[in-house]
Amino acid sequence: MARDGRHDVIVIGAGLSGLSAAHLLNKEGIDVLVLEAKDRVGGRTLTIEGDAFGYCDLGGSYAGVTQNRLFRIAEEVGVKNYVLKEDQLSVWVENGRGIPYEGYFPNFWNPLIYLDFNHLIREWDRLGSMIPSDAPWDCLHATEWDNTTMKEWIDQNIWTKKMKDFARQQVLINVCAEPYEISMLWYLWYIRQCGGFMRISSTTNGGQERKFIGGSQQISKRVAERLGDKVKISSPVTKIHQTDSDVTVTIMGGEEFQCNYVILALAPPMRSHITYEPPLPAMCNQLMHRHPMGSSMKCIVYYKNSFWREKQMNGSVISVDPSFPFVHVLEETKPDGKYPGLVTFVIANQARNFAVKSKEERKRLTCEALAKAFHSDEALNPTFYLEKNWMDEPYSGGCFTTIVPPGQYANYGRCLREPVGRLYYAGTETATDWSGYMEGAIQAGERASREILHQMGRISADQIWQEEPPNPHVPVLPFHTTFMERNLPSVGGLMRFLASSLVIGGAVAGYAAYTKGCFNIRIDLNFSRG
Repeated sequence: MARDGRHDVIVIGAGLSGLSAAHLLNKEGIDVLVLEAKDRVGGRTLTIEGDAFGYCDLGGSYAGVTQNRLFRIAEEVGVKNYVLKEDQLSVWVENGRGIPYEGYFPNFWNPLIYLDFNHLIREWDRLGSMIPSDAPWDCLHATEWDNTTMKEWIDQNIWTKKMKDFARQQVLINVCAEPYEISMLWYLWYIRQCGGFMRISSTTNGGQERKFIGGSQQISKRVAERLGDKVKISSPVTKIHQTDSDVTVTIMGGEEFQCNYVILALAPPMRSHITYEPPLPAMCNQLMHRHPMGSSMKCIVYYKNSFWREKQMNGSVISVDPSFPFVHVLEETKPDGKYPGLVTFVIANQARNFAVKSKEERKRLTCEALAKAFHSDEALNPTFYLEKNWMDEPYSGGCFTTIVPPGQYANYGRCLREPVGRLYYAGTETATDWSGYMEGAIQAGERASREILHQMGRISADQIWQEEPPNPHVPVLPFHTTFMERNLPSVGGLMRFLASSLVIGGAVAGYAAYTKGCFNIRIDLNFSRG
């Protein structure tokens, strides 16, 4: 309990970031109170239960290799994970039909499409490697890249329609936004800090390799149970008043709490729901209004049996067809084979268009699209349907993460986690490792806690940022590239080479014709002289 009605630290937000912050401080003997606006803990993770489906993650769900903080806390609170099976064929959707393929991505036999595909992967990783993960605004090209949208980059660097559609699909599934909505600097940074193109895009050996048995929200619930009455739900914070010596936090209804420090574990746009006295610095205030949430829905369909498995398919779908409601599908079947299901991701414009339709229409359109993807009418007859529109969540506003429009990151990004007096920032958006994921939420929460521990004189400055050791139970494998993949030209490079060859070839042919003409003239002259 608080000493003299005053806490050492108040954490605002009981998502995984806020609870991770409170968990660390509590273990250090710091008196902490967590205030949560929702009537539950877990933030953007939400697991529900039902007889027709067992349990289902409607929010953040997937975990993958190199996400070691997440697995450490899950193990600490006794939540086990399992690996998604990708032992059969995946499906690529275009032009209204599904095309089964084996491996991470299809084999593109058209040489120009393959060159585009190879160039896309290589360039996103190459350009991303030039961006500091902890300070992308300090990148040498920060201003130029920040003022460029991802659509502009795609249009200028990708030649074939299929790969333009694929690049758009990758932007959508990674950050829940259209390519024209986001900064190139921010997006390339986002891919980089998640380990690169293959790591963020892959299920096996990537960011979506595993799920948690019983659902991901369990982690937050069990951490909250350990904190006990230190977590107060249904307590929206309306005002933060800080002085040189303390902070007063007011919740809806007028109840006040005093503390020495505050951690705001909220997405940037959610920070604007609070009144600050004194006002935040102008750049911090502007930041809250310039980083909107991504647009996403999850639509989950359950079936009597795994008809896709019977057709040698694993349930994974990449859709580049804009007529389909979803851009990605993964299998939702439980690890013991019960409750066969498929989870579809409806993103950005497709999510905004889907949201205005009725639930029955969304169900019908989802099932019809799955029937086309898997070439099976069994998809039209589900046993149960679930959906979650994160855009209508009052204290989330969207998912998976905030997005950064062009022209904002280089100017305002450094305010994301910069303390303001006694106010410190957490939340997955402030992470430098797997930002936007549960892993990033934990990194951010623990880093904010250590900033306060340093301010208290308990740790040194070099202990604030800590690397997480590898988890021996979640092995990391390298992604190998061939000599050809590393050295093949882009389509543009090939075109320039061919054009140069034609010019050079033409010049050589012209020179040969010229010299031949001169030779003939010399012969004619010799004959005339004879």
